[in-house]
Amino acid sequence: MLGELGRLDQSAQDVFGPYEKTLANGRRLSSVSAVLRAPDGEAAALPCVNLDRTPLEQAAAVLSSFCAPTTPRPKPLFEQDWNERVQYIVGAYVRECGRPVERLTRTDRLTLLARLQEAKVFTVRRAGPAVAAALRVSRSTLYGLLAELRTPESRTPRHDPSA
Repeated sequence: MLGELGRLDQSAQDVFGPYEKTLANGRRLSSVSAVLRAPDGEAAALPCVNLDRTPLEQAAAVLSSFCAPTTPRPKPLFEQDWNERVQYIVGAYVRECGRPVERLTRTDRLTLLARLQEAKVFTVRRAGPAVAAALRVSRSTLYGLLAELRTPESRTPRHDPSA
């Protein structure tokens, strides 16, 4: 093949690829070839690097299987797992509103806490720190939001008669 390369124009492309090659056994390779030239510009060597794509394709198949539609979560495994319930509710809300948990507004957090309260997450001892971690807020911020949620009148501005 080097004889054929000798006929290449010196200004021609010297690196080819990545391009696909297929072996007789059906395995696919990704290949890159480069023309190495002598000081006079003539083609002197043609190294070719081949990468067997089989392991990469197998890994891609495994990864894509995790992205495929799944069966519903098995209820007996998760109905008593309050921490999993927290993660599930927070994750669903984040997907619903299209913002990461760090960018949730105060109203978003109150809505989310109402959903967690409805799911009876706060009846579990030590749920507060886990919820605060899931929401990426401090415990004091969490307890302040919970107090606000539990006393709706504190959310509406009061009319000050002296004003």
